Amino acid sequence: MEELKLASVKFKSAGKVYYFSTDLELEKGERVVVETVRGVELGEISQELMSIEEFNLDTELKPISRRATPKDIEDYEKNLIDAKEALITCRDIVSRYEVDMQLTNCEFTLDKAKVIFMYTSDERVDFRELLKELATVFRCRIELRQIGPRDKAKVVGGIGTCGLPLCCTSLFGEFNGVSINMAKNQMLAINIEKISGACGRLMCCLKYEDEVYTIEKQRFPKIGSRVKYEGKDVKVLGLNVINDLIKIDNNGAIIFVGLDEITFNLSGGK
Repeated sequence: MEELKLASVKFKSAGKVYYFSTDLELEKGERVVVETVRGVELGEISQELMSIEEFNLDTELKPISRRATPKDIEDYEKNLIDAKEALITCRDIVSRYEVDMQLTNCEFTLDKAKVIFMYTSDERVDFRELLKELATVFRCRIELRQIGPRDKAKVVGGIGTCGLPLCCTSLFGEFNGVSINMAKNQMLAINIEKISGACGRLMCCLKYEDEVYTIEKQRFPKIGSRVKYEGKDVKVLGLNVINDLIKIDNNGAIIFVGLDEITFNLSGGK
């Protein structure tokens, strides 16, 4: 019997990684069929297989069902097309009911035994009657899943203020907490409109860049501390971490000077 290995599987290019067990010899990038809580799905091996013994797992992992066949991949591609048509049909049906819900996208499981409609809403939705009609039309199990603004942005996609694809669709597999303290740590003006992303929430890149700022700021004196500049004792008013500049009060003249132009005590910045 082949040794069981730990397999990392993604279902979207920037999706969350899920773990399965397998005795198959699989390479990174191979497509596989797995059974998830949603049903039968097509995934992709996201990294090389690892030994399960290296991890102290307290739960048994579900096994990978099989390598994906050309027919599986063909079915998956067809499901993507059918999902777009199903979303249009569902929107037409929803419009006939008095429910406050905005459909964002639709996904079929690989075997089409289930269709998932994702939606946003500002309130709890009673869709019992809606579900009955949807089940009659699509003749499979129906799941209506409410998602938040961040999830909607990840699904819909778009371009950020930086001119690049949204971080949530291109970089992050899952969301981590983003706080206003991260904006303060990066010395950004607390203008909510300017530091919010397409989802209306704080931009994900605040989280992405926060650790770098925390590390880099250790090279700088603290704001409000006293440092030496050209032999004079001056006060630090601000920092420009990106350009290695420090804003100082030089006897009433507010100027920026290079980090290498001042002397100070790193332990206290005084």
